[in-house]
Amino acid sequence: MERFQSTTPMKAAKIGYIVMSAICCVLGVLFIVFPQISVSVIGMTMGITLILFGVIKLIGYFSKDLYRLAFQYDLAFGILLLALGIAMLCRLDNVINFICIVLGIVFLADGLFKIQMAMDSKTFGIRLWWLIFLFAVLTGIFGILLIFRPAAGSQFLMILIGISLLCEGVLSLSTVLTVVKIIKNQEPDHIEAEFTEKKG
Repeated sequence: MERFQSTTPMKAAKIGYIVMSAICCVLGVLFIVFPQISVSVIGMTMGITLILFGVIKLIGYFSKDLYRLAFQYDLAFGILLLALGIAMLCRLDNVINFICIVLGIVFLADGLFKIQMAMDSKTFGIRLWWLIFLFAVLTGIFGILLIFRPAAGSQFLMILIGISLLCEGVLSLSTVLTVVKIIKNQEPDHIEAEFTEKKG
């Protein structure tokens, strides 16, 4: 009797990535257009967003997508997002610097991970690897800017956070649409390993 790996976790992870990417883009635009938004509201919003994205990344990691590219770093990164999201929600009274540092670390780390993923995607022959690479570099640069904050004006920082979120949203969206492939009746890894061993 043939056994196949369920595609449900992969579909859930892919849909979750798309939804969270869209949320990041929408929040980014809102922060750019309305930089006077309350900092505590931003802290709460970003804390919840990081937690949700962390959960999605953990689902993605255990889903075993075809290329094993998009979610390969998501175990550690998902746990990091959960921890930072919870920490941000617990520090709403000491906000702006903490928000910038946390988001800067998140965007810089994700940018670096995605740069490596873009190089792996190129090796796999994925045509749009350069799109992931481009937005990974941009996201990493804005992450560095958030960490070091060249200007202290609150509205400037809100706009900077907004641009960073927009880059992160586009980066995640381009990654999941380009790299994540879902194939019906995909066999589990251990079945493939057994087949290879018998063949040898």
